[in-house]
Amino acid sequence: MDMNAYLSMFIDESNDHLQALNENLLALESTPDDLSIVQTIFRSAHTLKGMSATMGFEDLASLTHEMENVLDLVRNNKLKMDGFIFDTLFRGLDALEAMVQDIVGGGTGKADVTAIVASLQVILKSDYKGGDAVAAASQELQEGLAQSSQALPSVTQQRSGLQLDEYQTSIMQQSIDSGHHVYHIQVTIEENCVLRAARAFMVFNLLEGGGEIVKSEPSVQELEQEKFDRYFTVFTISRWSDEELHNQISDISEIESVVVTKLDQESLSLLASPSEAAASTQTAAPLTAAPAGVKPQEKPESGARVQTSPPAAQASRTIRVDIERLDTLMNLFSELLIDRVRLEQLSSEIKRPDLTETVEHMSRVSSDLQSIVLKLRMVPVDSVFNRFPRMVRDLAKSLDKKIELVITGADTELDRTVIDEIGDPLVHLLRNSVDHGIETTNERIQAGKPETGTIHLRAYHSGNNVFIEVEEDGRGIHRERVLNTAIKNGVVTEEQARNLSDDEVHMLIFAAGFSTADKISDISGRGVGLDVVKSKITSLGGNVTIDSVYGRGTKFSVQLPLTLSIISAMLIKLGSEKYAIPLSSIVETGIVRRDQLLSVHGNQMIQFRDSVIPVVSLSRVLDAPDYSELEELETEMIVIRKGDKWAAVLIDEFIGQSEVVLKSLGGYLKNIEAISGATILGDGQVALIIDTNALIK
Repeated sequence: MDMNAYLSMFIDESNDHLQALNENLLALESTPDDLSIVQTIFRSAHTLKGMSATMGFEDLASLTHEMENVLDLVRNNKLKMDGFIFDTLFRGLDALEAMVQDIVGGGTGKADVTAIVASLQVILKSDYKGGDAVAAASQELQEGLAQSSQALPSVTQQRSGLQLDEYQTSIMQQSIDSGHHVYHIQVTIEENCVLRAARAFMVFNLLEGGGEIVKSEPSVQELEQEKFDRYFTVFTISRWSDEELHNQISDISEIESVVVTKLDQESLSLLASPSEAAASTQTAAPLTAAPAGVKPQEKPESGARVQTSPPAAQASRTIRVDIERLDTLMNLFSELLIDRVRLEQLSSEIKRPDLTETVEHMSRVSSDLQSIVLKLRMVPVDSVFNRFPRMVRDLAKSLDKKIELVITGADTELDRTVIDEIGDPLVHLLRNSVDHGIETTNERIQAGKPETGTIHLRAYHSGNNVFIEVEEDGRGIHRERVLNTAIKNGVVTEEQARNLSDDEVHMLIFAAGFSTADKISDISGRGVGLDVVKSKITSLGGNVTIDSVYGRGTKFSVQLPLTLSIISAMLIKLGSEKYAIPLSSIVETGIVRRDQLLSVHGNQMIQFRDSVIPVVSLSRVLDAPDYSELEELETEMIVIRKGDKWAAVLIDEFIGQSEVVLKSLGGYLKNIEAISGATILGDGQVALIIDTNALIK
């Protein structure tokens, strides 16, 4: 069997499991006594281990197995989580992610994890006394592992296969008392079988579907690494009869024989070995919790909670689709949309009732299709947000700060193109908030604030835009400090600085190379790189604003368009040329007379809704060859908005609203002032799309 055919699926599912492990470990760190979270983490770790072993990535499977052993002790109330254990498991997850990325790059998924394994094995020792006493022992064990030819030795290789420890026996006896079936199964694989580990995995997967595996011989790790001959044995709790088990296992290809023995209380007592249990605190890892209907109990202890498995998950109703296919579908629909607009134009000219009716029906159907195609490209921002809790946790720990990250609106959807680009700007904003926004614990206490700082990460829809906010209750932006730095760096003059409002001062931190940091850190400096953040957001058709109160905190608000592929636009004319202005930027349209235009310090302004806003001559900006509003007594006007700034754009004539396909101008026409792209109209003409953000200074 060619494993390369399954490599892309393995990578996708491994990333999903690693993300789930990160999220659940963070949740467990908040509530370390919640064993239900431990069960969920254990199941994800085991699934990742099984997948890795089946694909032949032994280092990845071995490290996951070591982590799984620690989780097994925790879920069985034999070990309490502490800071050192959490840090070690997080380091293990980082190593697993690095291995998967190596596989993505065509590597073998190998990595030097000796230090992590040493820490995990110290935790597994029966005399583990917590993180404070672990450093010396970890170093000693790490040196021993480094000298060994095998960095990840099996923790159960000296075990006797037919003996059960006290805990395993207790589980199986309680299961019999509860009316469940307990079996000893011996499986023999055909001699000419090439993928013995894969066949063993298929047997384990089958048994997990009907119950819980208590112990296997050889161990799970040895089976996954094919360190066994032709046969293996399993102790399992199941809801199936011995005949059903025999038949289902026999149906797996390349299985030579199956011997199923039903166990009772007497046979279990013969297999029990209390001395074996006392000699080792590690048990063969159960593969997963039992499904609904099979409820093995935890080891009985006074006050211990009885853990039961969650109900079986429903069958997935989603499929994975290659991104290139979605892009192709989008491009084809874009061509269809252009033809639709052309047909609508021809229909209005020909004026045949039957043609008009057909075109109207096609327009309705294509509009529904457009909605579906756009939704296919929409991705929840959770796909970006889900990496931030771990990042904030690690940064806060390195800075010795207490920080809580509150995420709301993670289910808000954005176009995939925007999602792909917005991650890095948000990372920079969050790192700045952690490093220079939130104060140290002592500073917060002295300021009368809670010792734990809070960062809010929000996302929500508003019209055709999505807003993402990063808000913290930290220091806020110091106006005088920003102004002094801006004057020193030549960003503004002293005279200009005196006339700047607070909002204008705050926006100065987006100037290139601007920083008020006292010292350079490897995490961030308030303002370092924020010009890149603003440039990236602007290139996506969005904008960013700042609201800050010194001593109370700062809020960055990022406005982004829902999609960058198909937009609703107002088509206009400037003489013989046609242009498109995105409707999302338009506040109002109207007509203005020449005598309504005001002159303020040499700039044209107009009275609009109890305020005075600047006037922009689009013909001058674009150097229109055959139109000038100076020759008109009255002219059409479009009021546009960028954040809290407004402007009135003077044009020649309105054509009407239309759905247009946004096309790039290509590599030869980059950075054209006030132009963000182009579209093909129904009559085949090309109309340039106006970048309204560039018109408002």
